[in-house]
Amino acid sequence: MIKFTLKCDKDHSFESWFQSGTAFDTLAAAGHVTCAVCGSASVKKTLMAPRVRPARNAAEPTADTPQQMALSAPQSEAETALAVMRKQVEENSDYVGKGFAKEARDMHLGDSPERSIYGTASAEQAKALIEDGVPVVPLPFIPKESAN
Repeated sequence: MIKFTLKCDKDHSFESWFQSGTAFDTLAAAGHVTCAVCGSASVKKTLMAPRVRPARNAAEPTADTPQQMALSAPQSEAETALAVMRKQVEENSDYVGKGFAKEARDMHLGDSPERSIYGTASAEQAKALIEDGVPVVPLPFIPKESAN
């Protein structure tokens, strides 16, 4: 796997992982690589610093080394806004996991006390909730509890 720094024709920068450089080229040529910010399919690789692994007997890791840093800091206003939104949702809502659809429906019917919740639902479950008038909104991120 290889991580590329990418830029679209509207000058948005983002990162993505690919099986290889050839895999990126093939997917980009087919229009399957799109900007994470605006959806543009006109995406190119940009200059990036290589990740060099230190020797096993290197000095102890510091705060500047990848072992101590987050995977990636927000690089744009949109990423920063998403990080703020995620923090607000996680601090002010209950995570109900795969039981989201049932809990949302129970609250809507008055069978469960109303509160802010978040979790996961299949496309079919989400569609059924919307059709039944249950107020739901998709989140533009995967809950930390669901991520690897």
